[in-house]
Amino acid sequence: MKVTLPVWTIAAPIIAWLLYLIPGQGMGAVYLGLLTIGLFGGVLAAVHHAEVVAHRVGEPYGTLVLAVAVTIIEVALIVSLMMAGGPETTALARDTVFAAVMIILNGIIGICLLVGGARYKEQTFSLNGVSAALTTLAAIAVLTLILPNYTTSAPGPVYTSSQLIFIAVVTLTLYGTFVLVQTIRHRDYFLPSHGEAGDEEAHAAPPSLSTTAISSLLLLVCLAAVVLLAKALAPSIEQGVASMGAPKAVVGVIIAAVVLLPEGIAAVHAARANRLQTSLNLALGSALASIGLTIPTVAVLSLISGLTLTLGLDIKSTVLLVLSLFTTMLSLGTGKTTVLPGVVLLVIFAVYLFTTVIP
Repeated sequence: MKVTLPVWTIAAPIIAWLLYLIPGQGMGAVYLGLLTIGLFGGVLAAVHHAEVVAHRVGEPYGTLVLAVAVTIIEVALIVSLMMAGGPETTALARDTVFAAVMIILNGIIGICLLVGGARYKEQTFSLNGVSAALTTLAAIAVLTLILPNYTTSAPGPVYTSSQLIFIAVVTLTLYGTFVLVQTIRHRDYFLPSHGEAGDEEAHAAPPSLSTTAISSLLLLVCLAAVVLLAKALAPSIEQGVASMGAPKAVVGVIIAAVVLLPEGIAAVHAARANRLQTSLNLALGSALASIGLTIPTVAVLSLISGLTLTLGLDIKSTVLLVLSLFTTMLSLGTGKTTVLPGVVLLVIFAVYLFTTVIP
């Protein structure tokens, strides 16, 4: 059965690239508005193409495709902004990675549990797979975002060069081991249960090889357009944050939100279709890829460029991170969910956003 692609999913990345390449001098706010529309069009198209690829390759490889692809874009965006901003952006990687983890654990998973619970009352998932992801995420988050505050070889929330190299290797080892477990050793832990996937989409014939190849190419085109448009909008975002008198950490939240939008939409869509396992694979896989690939890459960049990489969180952020990890583990600790944990996680997310703007 041949699966054709909607015209808008092909047109969106082309329009996004044209908006980026065509100069907009003198257009002011109109051009910024067009860039924003192009950005979200690219994001929505990326979601569609990622789902096509995911349907073809199956679980859990499909969710891994989107997680790694979007994380590569996140890394590219952070690196480009750090190189352009210099010493003033030493905390950008920390702020963005922390924001990504908070958005995923509280925002995306919270919405998924709320939407799924409201529609189906109770949903189930594989406890083994989720436990493996949360265990790995907790270890990486503490080692990269909390431990730097308590080492004594260098003053401040930073690692020395040798410590940074060691933590980068440890982080990559943990993430690589998780991917090995997810895709080879214990792949069955991350597969949807037989009672799941009751929608027509889950039982539809997979797309053809040619359609999958086109979607794979368009996915890369969409993600590249998203990062370039986000980079073009970054100065305006920074100016807007500064004019509001908000902390610089808000920039990291905005970057993470834009980058995670494709995965967020895909995860919520899966939860609404009663495919919570796929939804959690997407969300937790994204969190792991975000922190597990971004920190080592930025660590290497800082060592090469000589920039001091600020990693340690302040006390307020540390409390919220620990609370998020603890609450998520309890919420996903039984293999079944209802609307209650979804509401709890969304409340924590609201507290995080509020205290980021008004610390």
